[in-house]
Amino acid sequence: MKTTLNFSTICGAALFLLMGATTHAQEKTLPGNPSLVSSDDELISLASLDEGDYRYTVSDYFANPKAFTFRFSPDGKYLSYRESDENGKQHIYVKSLATNQIKRAIEEKDELVRSYGWLNNERLFYSMDKGGDENYHIYAVDLDGSDLKDLTPFDGVRAQFTELLKEDKNHIIVSLNKNNPQVFEPYKVNLDNGELTQLYTNEDAANPIAGYNFDKDGNLKAFAKIRDGVEQDIYYEDGTGGYTTIKNLNWKDAFNILDFNYGTENPHDAYILSNLSSDKSEIVLYDLKEDKVIEKIFSNDQYDVQNMGLSRKRNYEIDYFSYEGEKSIMVPVSDAFKKLDAKVKKELPGKQYSVLDTTDDENLYMVYVDSDRLYGVYYSYNVSKDELTELYNTMPQLKEEDMSEMRPITFKSRDGITLHGYITLPKASLAGEKVPVIVNPHGGPQGIRDSWGFNPESQLFASRGYATLQVNFRISGGYGREFLESGFKQIGRKAMDDVEDGLKYVIDQGWVDADKAAIYGGSHGGYAVLRGLTKTPDLYACGVDYVGVSNLFTFMKTIPPYWKPYLKIIKEIWYDEDVAEEKVIMEEVSPVYQIEKIKKPLFVVQGANDPRVNIDESDQIVSALRGKGYDVPYMVRYDEGHGFGKEENRIALYKAMMGFYAKHLGKQEIPTPLKD
Repeated sequence: MKTTLNFSTICGAALFLLMGATTHAQEKTLPGNPSLVSSDDELISLASLDEGDYRYTVSDYFANPKAFTFRFSPDGKYLSYRESDENGKQHIYVKSLATNQIKRAIEEKDELVRSYGWLNNERLFYSMDKGGDENYHIYAVDLDGSDLKDLTPFDGVRAQFTELLKEDKNHIIVSLNKNNPQVFEPYKVNLDNGELTQLYTNEDAANPIAGYNFDKDGNLKAFAKIRDGVEQDIYYEDGTGGYTTIKNLNWKDAFNILDFNYGTENPHDAYILSNLSSDKSEIVLYDLKEDKVIEKIFSNDQYDVQNMGLSRKRNYEIDYFSYEGEKSIMVPVSDAFKKLDAKVKKELPGKQYSVLDTTDDENLYMVYVDSDRLYGVYYSYNVSKDELTELYNTMPQLKEEDMSEMRPITFKSRDGITLHGYITLPKASLAGEKVPVIVNPHGGPQGIRDSWGFNPESQLFASRGYATLQVNFRISGGYGREFLESGFKQIGRKAMDDVEDGLKYVIDQGWVDADKAAIYGGSHGGYAVLRGLTKTPDLYACGVDYVGVSNLFTFMKTIPPYWKPYLKIIKEIWYDEDVAEEKVIMEEVSPVYQIEKIKKPLFVVQGANDPRVNIDESDQIVSALRGKGYDVPYMVRYDEGHGFGKEENRIALYKAMMGFYAKHLGKQEIPTPLKD
């Protein structure tokens, strides 16, 4: 990992959930309360309400691309990619660029292949969990599918790919919580025989190491250790095989090692992403041994800097910096990267791009290009020929001219904060018609933000005549430390005010119908749906809660074991029930305690094995509303976790969702959620 501490990643970690206790021999109970779940027939009936002569189906937006995740082998001799079969399985293939011969290297069966990549010129890796439990195993395999090896064969253990060692083709570094489920420790893994060598011991679960930094040779150079729940100490090698503290910081301070500066004679130089001397995160060149800034490398006065690229071939010359404003911005630095940047901008104007990888000789770059109307296209850029060649259009069935614009917006909150977001408007709205709108708060919420680019949800909604509003409310990432921290202790309160103010703004622009606003979101966004229906019960016509929290008390009590060392930090962001005033707030903003205020239709969606938001969160809200006689469609998939990864489940979800919107926003609108 190239960061010493990234709290949004920590809070995005997962909990291993057992699939149910054995009640009789060979019999297992399903998670949650299956009696609450809507039948397939009921959900199909709901989906059937999405009637109309539409150019594109739900499947057009949410089926797996026929091929995607293209990568070059390090030596540039092969091209790997995922390809979907007729059953929606996404296998990984390897194509020889010399002979065009194609072989299947990785077969996807019952479980999803969550990620894959190149280990060296002869081997690939991939990760896989069970039913969405997020306890990933890392596997290695030859290019023809032979010599398959589980490199982390431990049940109930989460493996995190930490470091690909370019200078050591036979090893990688992974982090495992096998010795203590609350903490992760680094191991060097032999790719040939699977032998593991523990590189450091994370013994103090109460004060855990939150991130490790290795150099290109696999040496542990630095790490960040949490102290007393809310402080972080940065340790750096002392030259004698030990580590010494160089900084004592608060958890809110950013001091993240992006990479070491191998282009200098000083082995202690590193590029640091820091907010210690500025509100916006910036990149500085830092001497870790002397604990001092050498020079400021790059900053932006409006947005946090995100990353940088270095050329391994050209003595680690800086290639680019990146940050996210209204759109994703690449700032070219080296002459080589300026050439690539100019080529993309000339041939693909109005698009944004990212570099996914490059061959070891840095003559071939894998470039991914997208926009608000273009799902995404893979290109190969040949440096010596200065040629940009299209490799694959991931969703050719979705024509750019038929898609809708995602427009950046800026407005003021009721208490004077400048807020940003996006509105995707269907063609009817552009013609002057006020259209229904789906308000879509993002997940997280801390440090996450909505971004400009192709959003299949927003485009599907627009195809049915609905606008989509996305607000980067306070606590969202990318806008600086002050903006982020202004949302602490405001989840469900001022953060929701910001969403409401965004809705007021687009209503005032004359774009949308104030009487036909739905609210939909996943994870924290699902929580925001439930909170919105209780906080402002007359504002929304209906809501769709996707893997959302309903009860902050039970949510806190079911956190994964490796969240527990960070519980104090979680409480600083959310609320602390041990503080009397905050316990009152938790009751106020926990939707399950405000059930009587919900009076608009609700559709609830949950993955049964969700390791982040336990199925009990959805069961609670459905049970409570059903107890009041409300008709609450409830979709549960027992082979999914925190969001639906399988194609058939994803398509079924959006079909039912569009039927729900048709019922409550469209011509078939039914004004009450009560059963007949």
